[in-house]
Amino acid sequence: MDYKIRTRLNRILIDDKIPVDTDITILGLVRTARVGKGVAFVEINDGSCMQNIQAVIAEPDNFPQLDKILTGASVRVRGKLVLSQGKGQKYEIQTQSVDLIGSADSTYPLQKKRHSFEFLREIAHLRPRTNTFGAVNRIRSKLSYATHKYFQDRGFYYIHTPLISTSDAEGAGDLFHVSTLDFKMVPMVDGQVDWDQDFFGDEAYLTVSGQLEGELLATALGDIYTFGPTFRAENSNTSRHASEFWMIEPEMAWAEIDDNMDLAEDYLKNLFQFALEDCKDEMDFFGKWIDKEVRQTLEGIVSAKFERITYTEAIRILEKAAEKFEYPVKWGMDMQSEHERYLAEKAFKVPVMVTDYPEEIKSFYMYVNDDGKTVRGMDVLVPRVGEIIGGSQREHRYEVLRERMKKKGMTDLDNYAWYLDIRKYGSVPHSGFGLGFDRAVMYITGIQNIRDIQPFPRVPRWARF
Repeated sequence: MDYKIRTRLNRILIDDKIPVDTDITILGLVRTARVGKGVAFVEINDGSCMQNIQAVIAEPDNFPQLDKILTGASVRVRGKLVLSQGKGQKYEIQTQSVDLIGSADSTYPLQKKRHSFEFLREIAHLRPRTNTFGAVNRIRSKLSYATHKYFQDRGFYYIHTPLISTSDAEGAGDLFHVSTLDFKMVPMVDGQVDWDQDFFGDEAYLTVSGQLEGELLATALGDIYTFGPTFRAENSNTSRHASEFWMIEPEMAWAEIDDNMDLAEDYLKNLFQFALEDCKDEMDFFGKWIDKEVRQTLEGIVSAKFERITYTEAIRILEKAAEKFEYPVKWGMDMQSEHERYLAEKAFKVPVMVTDYPEEIKSFYMYVNDDGKTVRGMDVLVPRVGEIIGGSQREHRYEVLRERMKKKGMTDLDNYAWYLDIRKYGSVPHSGFGLGFDRAVMYITGIQNIRDIQPFPRVPRWARF
């Protein structure tokens, strides 16, 4: 049997590339099967698009396998593409033959009914077959393509940063160790783990960010971006946190904070515009079944001019707000989602880019302003969630960076000698940002839990599949 000779449903139903009266072969999964008097109907989906196609089988008594073709089974249907006589679909297949390839019985969990997201997380190996998760996985693929195209078209080089690292880019401490040591007999020296006996001869972790290595490549190549998995061992069970997630991190040499803001705004608008124009099938589904306002939200951001304010201006606006915040507002605080959303949703009613944060609450690598109290950090705040992008102009002055690292408690600077070297030898101003790809997909689809955006989520006490 040659299963490769087939026509994908998106070629028929989305691209409209297959002429009526063409003989076609469809391979897919059965969504529903109904056998009536003198005719049977089998709804088939092959995963290439949201829509199903209906195979109409005249004289079903001549097709003995129909009794075994149940929801969840895989089939091969040969027939002629014709205009549909029924409502709700443009085309159907006038069936000539139907073969059962892989059977499924009544225990198949995805019967024709609505299933809760909580239930579907328990069967993550099967949930991609549902309409919702089929749409999620297709749009993830399309948005990944859009991201690569955006940066490639603008001369950025795609670089691969290591997944195993000996440095913590964020200084957060929530790290997954990578080790081959025998946990039953861990070698110790002076009461401490002897990492010299481990595989890498040093304490190693799964990366929390590719930024530091990205900075090195940017100083050599100009503009680069990395797009890959990152890991946080943060014991958080919120709907927005995952232990493994994908990050998009561009880095630009000879770029300061304004260049960084320009790129962040343009990229975000481009990504949202791509979703609206090139993912119409999926966006229509999300707008109907997940969030009726999601399209309007994205359109508003695409057409808006992002507001740009300093952190100090933001605090002043929040202090004057006739709003009862859960977290009191004062200069020096790390703004919470309620503050960020107020700025984007009520104060300006457009996305807001906040810069020049207090240096005490920001990471060691951010450029210190002349006032000595603020750094050139940058957050992009959007309606409905708050921060969606975080970035900064990086500190390129060798002595300033060393002192800031010490101030942040980073006592073993030898581990960061390579990072300091690019400030020692031909240092250049550079800037970049990070966008959590999974959270961006959440925003674009309207889905509220990160566990329902990732095919196989990794969260505390859950690493199945």
